[in-house]
Amino acid sequence: MRKYSGRRGRSGPRVRVNRQIRSREIRAIDSDGTQLGIMHPKDAYKIAQDKGLDLVEVAPNAKPPVCRILDYGKYMYQQSKRAQEAKKHQKQMQVKEVKFRPKTDQHDYDFKKKHIIRFIEDENKVKCTIMFRGREVTHPEAGRDILEQLKEELEDLVDVEREPKLEGYNMTMMLIPKKDKS
Repeated sequence: MRKYSGRRGRSGPRVRVNRQIRSREIRAIDSDGTQLGIMHPKDAYKIAQDKGLDLVEVAPNAKPPVCRILDYGKYMYQQSKRAQEAKKHQKQMQVKEVKFRPKTDQHDYDFKKKHIIRFIEDENKVKCTIMFRGREVTHPEAGRDILEQLKEELEDLVDVEREPKLEGYNMTMMLIPKKDKS
């Protein structure tokens, strides 16, 4: 029997153990999975103590709360492993940026378009930026033409999340991978 106090660097919802359980009655489940029924937490805690295990609240929102008799350290280890496994299977979408100039040459445009295709195939968002310098900003249609051409050429691969928008000396457009590739 261990005394558990504090969170000690743990994140997530707090799990109540042993004497921390304050409900009037709980549904108790034994260490082998058999239901012991609805009882007072002190009675269930006594049974857990006799077996050398802990009383752990596993479903605090149920009516009445569900508590299991088990080894708390082993339970927390299994919970952390489950959380790590779930996190491992998630893919974090990154935002990649590709910058153009209003006078970008055709070869450079094609080269950067290949980069955009590669980023989209890797399931990343792509921020396409046209950088204007000096008086180039007085002709935003040159930059808009490049972004529109890019949008047309990649329409089967991408959806436009944000249309071309001029913000200061930069015009940006956000592209995301197409949801249905059929």
